[in-house]
Amino acid sequence: MDAYFPKIEDIRKAAETIRQVADITPLMQSIRYSKAYDANILLKREDLHRVRSYKIRGAFNKISSLSKKETMNGVVCASAGNHAQGVAFACNHLGIKGTIYMPSVTPKQKVEQTKLFGGDWVTVVLEGDTFDDSSDAAKKFCAAEKKTYIHPFDDPKIIEGQATVGLEILEQTKQPIDYVFVAVGGGGLASGLCAVFKSLSPQTKIIGVEPEGAPSMKTSIEKGVNIELEHIDKFIDGAAVKRVGNLTFNICKEYLYDMVTVPEGKVCQTILDLYNRDAIVVEPAGALTITVLDDYKEEIKGKNVVCIVSGSNNDITRTAEIKERALLYGKLKHYFIIRFPQRPGALKEFVVDILGPTDDITHFEYSKKSSRENAPAVVGIELKNPEDLAPLVKRMKENNFFGDYINDKPDLFQYLI
Repeated sequence: MDAYFPKIEDIRKAAETIRQVADITPLMQSIRYSKAYDANILLKREDLHRVRSYKIRGAFNKISSLSKKETMNGVVCASAGNHAQGVAFACNHLGIKGTIYMPSVTPKQKVEQTKLFGGDWVTVVLEGDTFDDSSDAAKKFCAAEKKTYIHPFDDPKIIEGQATVGLEILEQTKQPIDYVFVAVGGGGLASGLCAVFKSLSPQTKIIGVEPEGAPSMKTSIEKGVNIELEHIDKFIDGAAVKRVGNLTFNICKEYLYDMVTVPEGKVCQTILDLYNRDAIVVEPAGALTITVLDDYKEEIKGKNVVCIVSGSNNDITRTAEIKERALLYGKLKHYFIIRFPQRPGALKEFVVDILGPTDDITHFEYSKKSSRENAPAVVGIELKNPEDLAPLVKRMKENNFFGDYINDKPDLFQYLI
């Protein structure tokens, strides 16, 4: 049996199907990024859908294809958030009962939005710590209740629905597209784009981007077999899966030009820059494709480049963590164990004589528990420039305040901070 590869006629049919619920999203030039990279950088604003991500495309296309018996029995899905909202919206629009499993760590904003879009047609169940945990629970429930499972990425109808993004891009510009950067979680969108551009614009290079802490597609491609990662960083929840789809892996390993990862902290800085400088709100997965441009700055000079901004379902309560990760990545936030002499005036001495003029204490934990000469405190210090770190440490050591530097001790860092 030949391996599955989406057909253009099926993708065009999907475009007709989803037209009733998914508006054509803008393809906008970013003046700032175009100037920064000396290229024509275009942002495909999939964050502007009613459900604020491209996932409505695949979910609606799949659910619309079900038989009458399947729709009567209802559907089940598992999702970290965006697929859940797409399925919820489709269930509500088509009048189909749905049960949606989400990881217990899913941002509250995504859970509430899923309930909003689904209305009385959808039940949300929080289960497990990762997408894979939720998926296992959803599949067991689905089998027991004889319902239809709506996979978030490893399904032909899902892939064909996501592929409509590529059709729109080619219809929205007369310029040849040299590069398309796409975030990869399970690989549904990347697979769909590979199909469209291979058929209609074969010179276009499709580059997949994953979080550094969840490199499931990159690792699988390098090993030549679809593997499951034991541990992943769940921070970029929209693109953090332990195992990509079999269908999507087979397509991506053959047709992606490149598959790369970017650090979570760098993604956080992109999120802050997009908000502060462009008034664009993106979730972490939505910023992956812009974050990676630094790695291709020489290759993309003078080229037409599309970055898929995949979603904007970001919980405002995560802002502090996003800022923290950005500062840590930029080497502007540093944590120390400081040994304070147990005498009056020690803290004043530290602030006046040890800290630099632009250094700022942002975290301080101390309690006097013994009569020892020195007592430890955990202190977080934010710098204006990374170069200020070495002189700061030198002053600490010369004045006998330095205890330990814990940024590069992940186990200790997680325990204390």
